[in-house]
Amino acid sequence: MHRRRRQGPRGGRSRRALRRGALAAAAWGLPAAALAHASGRMVILTLPTGAYMIGAAFAVVLTAIAGLAARALPRFPARRLFCRRILVPRAVTSWLAALGLGGLVWAGLAGSRDPLGNLLPLTVWSLIWVGLTVLCVLFGNLWRDIEPWTGPVRSLRRLLGRRGGAGLGRFGHLPAVLGYLAFAWFEIVSLAPADPAVLARAVAGYYLLILVLAVAEGEAWLDQGEFLTVYFGFVSRIAPFWAERSGEGLAVMAGVPGAQILRAAPLSPSAIAFVTLVLASVSFDGLAETFVWLSLLGINPLEFPGRSAVWLVNSLALPLFWALSAGLVLAAIRAGLPRGSFARAAGPLMLSFLPIAAGYHVAHYLVALLTDGQYALAALSDPFGRGWNLLDRTARDVTFGFLMTREGVQAVWMAQFLTILGAHLLAVLLNFRLLDGVPGGQRLGAHLPMTVLMVGYTVFGLWLLSAPAAG
Repeated sequence: MHRRRRQGPRGGRSRRALRRGALAAAAWGLPAAALAHASGRMVILTLPTGAYMIGAAFAVVLTAIAGLAARALPRFPARRLFCRRILVPRAVTSWLAALGLGGLVWAGLAGSRDPLGNLLPLTVWSLIWVGLTVLCVLFGNLWRDIEPWTGPVRSLRRLLGRRGGAGLGRFGHLPAVLGYLAFAWFEIVSLAPADPAVLARAVAGYYLLILVLAVAEGEAWLDQGEFLTVYFGFVSRIAPFWAERSGEGLAVMAGVPGAQILRAAPLSPSAIAFVTLVLASVSFDGLAETFVWLSLLGINPLEFPGRSAVWLVNSLALPLFWALSAGLVLAAIRAGLPRGSFARAAGPLMLSFLPIAAGYHVAHYLVALLTDGQYALAALSDPFGRGWNLLDRTARDVTFGFLMTREGVQAVWMAQFLTILGAHLLAVLLNFRLLDGVPGGQRLGAHLPMTVLMVGYTVFGLWLLSAPAAG
């Protein structure tokens, strides 16, 4: 299964090739999903994506100029909406999530071999990795209420009489960095990340590894050592709505997106490594499928032989791309700061990149959510491939009609464009506020390198969404 359905190539030669491919698919009766994918790619050829990129770049520059000229920067206010009791303890929801995860692993091993018919890959790649990210960006960190470790860890430590830790805390976020890097490699590079049986073994192995480490160190370690917990904790900080613990209950808050970021603690070096890895991995995921990348590897993108042909080079390129991305970000921060202030200011300033990481993730996987998400709903009706129809819904209800019209594809492109542009404009404004506390931070020289980097990120992100791509 190919999870990410971007809307496709530009250029006369690739356009004609895809038209021939779509006609051939229709003639040979290939699945409607493939034809819809090709149609979406062809429709985007008619959209003025270059003009959108230029306009977005100007919008970022004008926002930076306005920030320099403004007498007062945006305040990013937040207020409490209401308080409510915690209806179900976190340990209980965590145990339920662990049992649900066990059922998903069983579905991966015993259910349909079709990734679009098996609930495990659809849940992992569509509902959690994409859908839950969107929900966290809007409504705060929902993952902490459904993560599957806290309850079992608490119970096992009590059963074993375990107190104290094993010293894992001294590594900071490095375990999460390694976990995310392994996850990114599995998703982007490995040969069969959506194969139900392969994914079931990977999920079960990772769950048991984290369970053992958390039992040894304590459940609080999950917040810095488990990559999904760290990831959802970071991307949820731009949410306009979120919940905070208040005594025995929860305070439901509302604020301008980014209000939580300005109230967050500066990032540690290992947390900076994690954020730059998130930025780099999603970008490399898009880049690795483009005609440009495949051509650099000497592969004809119109005759792409599959992941096995690029497995080794992409395995090496992923960490190198991370190093390059991290180097560019940190160099831009360093270039704008007075001498001797980098070590103190890098942690706060890196917080301004959280909107970019979250925004590009949402835009990059939006089409996958709209398409594979429909298969996920159908799979919920028959989770073990036994011919059930629990929700009165089947795969026959799945439609890709919105990718076969100009209006539908344009609506998707506009959603992606506005998501990326909004994320970068928010990042620029947050960077101004965060630089406000740095000596010399309001100089033009302090903002120029970061503005150039933000413009580059904006154009690059939009280019990845519209560039010719194989698969």
